[in-house]
Amino acid sequence: MTSSSEIALPPAIPGIELAKHILHRLFRDFDGCLRICLWDGSEVHLGRDQPAFSLSFRSSKAFQELILSRDPLRLAESYFQGLIDIDGDLYSALKLRHHLASLQLSLMEKTELATKAFRIKLEKTASTNSDTPKWEKTFGQKMGLEPSKNLNRHAISFHYDVSNDFYALWLDEQMVYSCAYYEDASQSLEQAQNNKLDHICRKLRLKPGEQLLDIGCGWGALICWAAEHYGVSAYGITLSQNQYDHAQRTIKQRGLEQKVSVELLDYRDLQGAACYDKLVSVGMFEHVGLKNLPTYFAIANRLLKPGGLFLNHGITSDEGGWKKTVSTEFINRYIFPDGQLETVSTVQKIMEDTGFEVHDVEGLRQHYALTLREWVKRLDERHEEALKYVTEPVYRIWRLYMAACAMQFEEGNTGIYQILASRREPFSSPVPLTRRDLYRQSCIK
Repeated sequence: MTSSSEIALPPAIPGIELAKHILHRLFRDFDGCLRICLWDGSEVHLGRDQPAFSLSFRSSKAFQELILSRDPLRLAESYFQGLIDIDGDLYSALKLRHHLASLQLSLMEKTELATKAFRIKLEKTASTNSDTPKWEKTFGQKMGLEPSKNLNRHAISFHYDVSNDFYALWLDEQMVYSCAYYEDASQSLEQAQNNKLDHICRKLRLKPGEQLLDIGCGWGALICWAAEHYGVSAYGITLSQNQYDHAQRTIKQRGLEQKVSVELLDYRDLQGAACYDKLVSVGMFEHVGLKNLPTYFAIANRLLKPGGLFLNHGITSDEGGWKKTVSTEFINRYIFPDGQLETVSTVQKIMEDTGFEVHDVEGLRQHYALTLREWVKRLDERHEEALKYVTEPVYRIWRLYMAACAMQFEEGNTGIYQILASRREPFSSPVPLTRRDLYRQSCIK
C-alpha cells in the first residue's frame, strides 16, 4: 500500500528497457538529433537540439525484426506497412542511412544486441498494411537482371498504370513524369516542365513538316508540344495502357489527330530504316537493361535519317554495372523491376559504338532534385485524396522513393543527362556551329 504522498507507478516493461539499451548503443556516436517513440508510448531522445523528425515503432515485433535482420530494406518495408512511422522532416530521416551504414560493431557487440532483441516480448498487434507489393512474388529473384519484352511490359504496367488520377495529384498539368528544367529554383513546376519540353524541341532543331519519333512517350506531353509549337508530325510509343489512353484523349481534345499519333508498342518492334528526321527518348532507357543498350541505340540509329538528330534523356549512376546495393535492390523490388543504370561515360561509348556522333551533353542533376522535392511536397499535401486511388502502402512507397531519389541527386550519387547525337556521316553538319540558337526568344510565355 502506498502513502497519500506517493504515486503508484506501473511496473517497468523489460522489453522497453532492452530496446532503449539497444538504441543508445546504436546511436552512441550519432552526431545529429533524433526522437524515437516506442510501442508503449515512451520516448528516447538523442542529441541536444530539437529533432527535425521522430521515428515511431508501432510494435515490438517491428523493432525486433529490424535489429535481428540488420537489413536496411526491413526499415523501408516496415514503414510501408505502417509498423514504423516517420513524423516531421522525411529528408532528415533518410540521412539516418549514412549513420547506420557507418556503424562498426564487434562480433561480441552484435551478439549482445541480438540477444537483447530476442528477449523483447512480442505483443499481439492488430493487422497492418500488409499488402505491400513484393516483386519477387511475381518475377522471381532475378528481378532487374535480364529485362525482356514480357518483363518490361509488366514492369511498366506496375509503375505507370497505378492510376492516372494518382499521378495527376502531384504532376504538372501536362502530366510530365520526368526531370523539369528550372531557369531558377523559384519557378513553378508547370513553368519548369514547359521549359523542359521546349528546351528539348530547341535542341532537336525541330522544323515544320519533320517526322518526330518519341520512344517512351509517357502521357504524350512532348509529342503534343512539338506538334503545336513546332509544326512537326509526331509519333509516340509506350507500353503503358493508362498512358496510351490519356495520350489519345489529349490528342483528340487538342485537335491534333492529323499531326500526332501514339501506339502501344515495344521499341524492339519498330520497323523500317531512316524513317524519322528527329528521335527523342525521355526517361525510358533506364528500363532497357544494360545488356540491351547496344540493341536500343542500334535501333535508334537505324530509324534516324542521315543528318537527323537523336536526343536521349536519362538517369545515370556514378558506378557502372548496376551492382547489388541497398539502393539498387530497393528500386528493383518496389519501383522498377527492370530498372538498371549505367555511367554517362559508358552510355556515350555505347552510342558511339553503334554509329552515333555525340554533339552535346548536358547534366540536369540539380534540376531533378528540385523536381522530385516538388513532387513529394504535392503528394504530401494531397495525401487523403491519394488514398482514393491507391492504398496507404503504395502511397508510402512513392513518397519514400521520390524523397530518397531527390537526396541521391543532391548528393551526386545519381545523375541525369541529355545527350544529343546524330548518325556518323562524312561531311555531316547536323547542328549549328554554336549553341546560340538554343537561347533565343522562346515560344513559351
